[in-house]
Order: sequence, then C-alpha cells, then structure tokens
Amino acid sequence: MLEQLKKTGKDAIAILKEISDMAALEDFRIKYLARKGRVTQMLSEIRKLPPEQRRAAGQLANKIKKDVTEAFEQLKSTLQSQQQKSKEFIDVTLPGIPTNIGKPHVITQTINELLEIFGRMGFTVAYGPEVEDEWHNFVALNIGPEHPARDPFDAFYIDDNILLRSHTSPVQIRVMERTKPPIRVVAPGRVYRPDTVDATHMYMFYQIEALVVDEGISMVDMKTAINQFIHAYYGPEIKWRLRPSFFPFTEPSAEVDLLWLDKHGKENWMEVGGCGMVDPNVFDAVGIDSEKYTGWAFGFGVERLAMRKYGITDIRLFFQNDLRFLKQF
Repeated sequence: MLEQLKKTGKDAIAILKEISDMAALEDFRIKYLARKGRVTQMLSEIRKLPPEQRRAAGQLANKIKKDVTEAFEQLKSTLQSQQQKSKEFIDVTLPGIPTNIGKPHVITQTINELLEIFGRMGFTVAYGPEVEDEWHNFVALNIGPEHPARDPFDAFYIDDNILLRSHTSPVQIRVMERTKPPIRVVAPGRVYRPDTVDATHMYMFYQIEALVVDEGISMVDMKTAINQFIHAYYGPEIKWRLRPSFFPFTEPSAEVDLLWLDKHGKENWMEVGGCGMVDPNVFDAVGIDSEKYTGWAFGFGVERLAMRKYGITDIRLFFQNDLRFLKQF
C-alpha cells in the first residue's frame, strides 16, 4: 500500500511538470485532486488497512496530498501570470492608434486671431469684469436713465446697481479712468443681453472692442483702421460698408456691415458691430480733456465675424457642443 501511495504521488508530480496550459491543468485537478480524484481516493482507502499500518499510511498520504497540491497551486500561479503577460503584449510593428487631441473652440481661435491682427496694428489688450455697475456700463457711457438699454427687460440685473455687462464698452471706461492719452487698446470678452434667440442673436455672446484716444484723431483714422482690420482678417476681396447710426457714447456713429451669403445662397448685408467718434460727455466722465483729445471706438460681435469667415448661417451652432461642427475648425 505504501508503495502504491508513493507511486501515485510520483506520477502526479511528473504529470504536472509536463503541463503547459490552463486547460490541461484543469484536467489534472479533476483527475487527481477533485473529490473522486486519485489522491483523494487514496486517503479513503487507508481505513481498509490493518490498524497497525494506518498511522504510517495516513502520514504518507497526507504528505503526498500536500506536495501535489502545492505543486499544482504553484504551476497554476505561473500559468496565470504567463497568460496575463501574453494579454499585455504590445506588438510594436502594428499601426499606431490615433488619439483624440483637444483644440481651442472656434470662438477662442477667432479671438486669438483677431488679437494677433490688432497686435500687429499697435493695440494692447485690456480686460474687464463681466459683472459691472451701472456707472461703467451705462452712466459713464452717456446712456441716460431714460434709455431703453437700461430697462430691466433689456439687461440682466443682479440688483438695482449691479448687472451682467451688456457690452464690452465698460472696459473703455476703466482704461480711460486709469490711463492718460495716448490710448490704443482692444478688449475682447463675453457680454449678456436678454435677446430673443435666433440665427443671429444669443443672450450670451462675445464682443471685441477697440479704443483710440489721442490728439487730432478723426473719422478717417477710424475708417482706415477698420478697413485694415477687415482686409487683414478676410482678405482684400471682402466687401463692407459704414452705415449711419446712433449710439449715446459716440458722435457721429455708424454701423459696420459685411456682405455675405445667407442660408439660401442670397447676398445680404449683415451688421457685425457699431463704431463712431467718442462723445465728449464720455471723456468728461473719465476726466479726459475733450477740448484737447478726440478718439474713436468700435465694438464687433465675434460670432458674427466668425460666421462671415466660415460661412456659418446660425449663431447657435457655436454653443451646441456638437463635435461634428466643432471638429471642422
């Protein structure tokens, strides 16, 4: 009996040494270590021996079972480790997997391009808060209390004196309050108006504002600067016009229109911003001598500039986060 036990253990160890995959190892477990396996059955046979042989046979059987089980578990661990490594193997000869790399939003791209153009024209960049007081957003810009722009239905008021800025012109005021002429700045930023949303209007959009203050500044200087900017951004073939208008903070005032194709392929003029000579009352509000200095300013809608550049017919596309649209830029 003892020799038979030794032979069973030796055969089991020898078979384990030849196993090289998990399927064969599972077959071994069923054949030797399962409830009806040879090693397990070997233990049940001991009770049939004479009492004087059971002690030695039991000790030997337990040792054989322990050795076989340990060898089985060690081989199982080795095979599992090898299997895991094979899954992690990277074939460096295979084509690479392309990664999706983020990029700036089309509005950010447009603003950066505009700032680069104005930088070449000698402008510095200024920024201001999006939450403004009435003084900077209205009063200093010669927008009186009776003006409809100050109506609660035409501005996002936070309290009686604080609101989300409705244009970037307050940045002009802040610059002129702390800077003496000559001044030559451009100011990009978000603005907020409770407009009815349609193909060319949003309640939040971007503007880029420009201001020049110095001695002897005239409408000719303003028109020349706008012409240089538009041709630098769109190219020499672009058609644009100045159309007389009215703004409380400029006099005389005009609107800038660009010729473009609408969604039906028809040529139309689209307003992209307002401009004009800085009203003397604005200079008086910020302590600049209006008898000595003159200046001009304009504010353009960034989305509308981009719409004309890229042939986009609906401003809402900029804010819908549709990757099919955004990946085109």
